[in-house]
Amino acid sequence: MVSITEALELIHENVKAVHTQIVPIESAVGYICAENIYAAFDLPRFDNSAMDGYAVTMADAGGKIEPQTTVFAGDESSVRVTKGHGVKIMTGAVVPEGTDAVVPVENTKESGEGVLMPDSLKRGANIRKKGEDIAKGELIAGHGERIGAYTIAGLASQGVTHLRVYRKPTVSIFATGHELKMHYEGVEAHQIYNSNAPTFISRALELNCDARFTGTTADTMESITKQIEASLDSDLIITSGGVSVGDADFTKEAFRRLGMETLFSKVDIKPGKPTTLGRIGKTWIVNLPGNPSAAAVNFEIFARSVIARLRGVKSPYLSPITTVCARDTKVKPGKFTVLMGRFDGESFDIIEKQGPGMVGPLKEMDGFIITTPETDFLEAGKSVRMIPIHCTEGAEEARELFS
Repeated sequence: MVSITEALELIHENVKAVHTQIVPIESAVGYICAENIYAAFDLPRFDNSAMDGYAVTMADAGGKIEPQTTVFAGDESSVRVTKGHGVKIMTGAVVPEGTDAVVPVENTKESGEGVLMPDSLKRGANIRKKGEDIAKGELIAGHGERIGAYTIAGLASQGVTHLRVYRKPTVSIFATGHELKMHYEGVEAHQIYNSNAPTFISRALELNCDARFTGTTADTMESITKQIEASLDSDLIITSGGVSVGDADFTKEAFRRLGMETLFSKVDIKPGKPTTLGRIGKTWIVNLPGNPSAAAVNFEIFARSVIARLRGVKSPYLSPITTVCARDTKVKPGKFTVLMGRFDGESFDIIEKQGPGMVGPLKEMDGFIITTPETDFLEAGKSVRMIPIHCTEGAEEARELFS
């Protein structure tokens, strides 16, 4: 049995990113950048006006100017600004040579003798300088960075059309158990619906994987072995159930017979002790417990870490939020214990009714804490480290996880 920290270290030391592909930037959202992209030119590419107004010299303060030909955005003009001879200019237009400032139209007054300027001017006012937004050579998309819509803005501003990214990891998910039925099947009084597989398919999709469900197997060696063999073209196989010590728990043995190299098979955690990680060739395997809440929290700790490494993110480590406990809570000591709860931006409220086999708390939780074995009571206002579920950003280095 390994500790939680040791299990995570094994994941981060061994799991490597998948291969890369090239995609149009419009299709890159959600992918992880597999190269560094630098700006090919300054943005703005030239000094330009931030306002509709007049380009003038500092000597024009308090005086009148006789405007020259108006310069519009996109115009190529050789006009020059001199004292008393400013240029009417539109937003985005190239600032003419000789300009010290741009005065907004609303700060001027037209008269028959010219346009009156304000009494004081500030050098550089309302002028967007060349390269002040993005400088030539500046990093605009970094290796390991998640591509979002606003990353696309920077890429498009530089004329980048395609990008090398890590492809989405392929994840195969199946469940074992004679008693399990899928939600689209009829169910007898002695059977239950399989909530784990749909949950993990959905969660893998949320984490930008290509996920597929390969079915529910019977609790026989032959059935489980065939299911595994059909999934070995995936980057990751996630199973739930069949990993404890019951007579019909054949999952780990089936993987072993197919040559799985096991990195760990038990974790010092409650719930979810029998969580297992291994690999067959290039395919990683995470065997999770069958109990829904136990499977879910161990997915968030271990499977999510595997997925982060497969995706090639530069910040693959779990990144807790330091907050405070919302109210007094008793904790059963002796184990590293996962407690699900809700975070309202100010405090973490532990869900009162929760257990390894429950489904109900999963919808309620948006994070969880892991208490240390000596912890038997959490006082309201006590500092805790909450591991968020829906935050996509991790940490570049391992952080303290335990409360």
